[in-house]
Amino acid sequence: MKKVRIVDVATHAGVSKSTVSQYLNGRFGHMSAETKQKIKSAIETLNYVPNPIARSLKVEKTKTIGVVVRDVAGYNTSRVLRGIDDYCKKHDYNVLIYNSDFDADAEKRALLSLQQMCVDGIIITSSGLNSALINQFIQNKLPVVQFQLEYSDCESHMVLSDYQHAACQATEYLIELGHRNIAFFAQDFGSSYSRKARYQGYLDALDKHGIKVNPDFVQLWDRESGFQYSPIDLIRGENPPTAIFSQHLAITTDLLLSLNKANVSIPEEVSLLGFDEIPMVDLFKVPVSTIKQDAHQIGLETAKLTIEAIMGKHTELQRSIVACTLIKRESCAKIESESTP
Repeated sequence: MKKVRIVDVATHAGVSKSTVSQYLNGRFGHMSAETKQKIKSAIETLNYVPNPIARSLKVEKTKTIGVVVRDVAGYNTSRVLRGIDDYCKKHDYNVLIYNSDFDADAEKRALLSLQQMCVDGIIITSSGLNSALINQFIQNKLPVVQFQLEYSDCESHMVLSDYQHAACQATEYLIELGHRNIAFFAQDFGSSYSRKARYQGYLDALDKHGIKVNPDFVQLWDRESGFQYSPIDLIRGENPPTAIFSQHLAITTDLLLSLNKANVSIPEEVSLLGFDEIPMVDLFKVPVSTIKQDAHQIGLETAKLTIEAIMGKHTELQRSIVACTLIKRESCAKIESESTP
C-alpha cells in the first residue's frame, strides 16, 4: 500500500504543500473556511496520517522517549512500563520500547538506534556494561534517566526503590520472629549500588540486634549458572539458616523450585522472604512473604523526571526514591530459640 504524503493531500485539495503544513500545525488564522474544508476532506479521503516524528524534527523535538529494559515481560518491568506509558500519554509523548534480553550488545544497539531516531530522552535499566556510551549521551545533552539499577561509573538522573531501608525492614521482621541465622541470596554485587544497598540493609539490621554476619549465609546466584552452592546442602547442613532472604524474583523462583524438588517444608524447615512480589502468590500452597516494589509509581516518576529533564527544568542530577512495602504471609514462621552463629 502506497504511503500517502503531504504533497498528495495538497494536490487532492488543490492547494500548496505549505498551506497543508500550516493546517496540520494549527496555523490557519488567515485561512478561509473553504480552504480548511478542502484540506480536511482530502485528509479524510486519502486517509492521511501525519508523521509526528518527521514533523517535530523541524522544531528539534520529536515528542518521543526511548525506553530500554532487560525483559519487557518481567513482572515488575511490565508494571514500570505501564507507568511510563500512562504518564507519557497524559503529556502527549510517544514511547519506543526496546528489549535487551540481558545482553549488553543488544542494549548498545538499542541505545544507538534511539539516538539515530532523535528521541528527546532515554529511560533505561542498564546492564552496567554500556556506561561509556550512556555517559557520552549525557555529555551531549541527551537526557537519560536510569531506574532499578545504579552503577558507580554512570551518573545520571535516577529513580530507585528504597532498597536499603526495605532490606533492613525485612531482615528486622525475621529477627523479630526469632531468627538469627538468616541467609542472604543475591546476585554478584559488581559495581551496582542498588544490589549493595540491599546487602547494607541486611547488615544494618543484623548489627542493630548484635548478630554477627556468617559468610556462609551470603550466597550468590547467576542468571546462567544458578546458585553458587546448593541451597539444599546449606539448609540441611550443620548450623543451617532458619530463614532465607532472597533478593530477586528470579532467585526466589529458582529457590522455590529447588526446595520443592527436595521436599523442603516452608516454613517448618526454613522460612522464606523474597525481594519483589511474585505473580499469583496468593494461589501458592504457602504464600511467600515479600518486599513489594511500587513498580507503577517507579514508572510514573521515571517518565515525569525524563520529561522535566527534556524541558530543561533541572540543572543538577535528580534522584527519586520510591518506598517499598513489606507483605507478611505464611512463609515466615516464628521460632522460639536458635543458636547464634
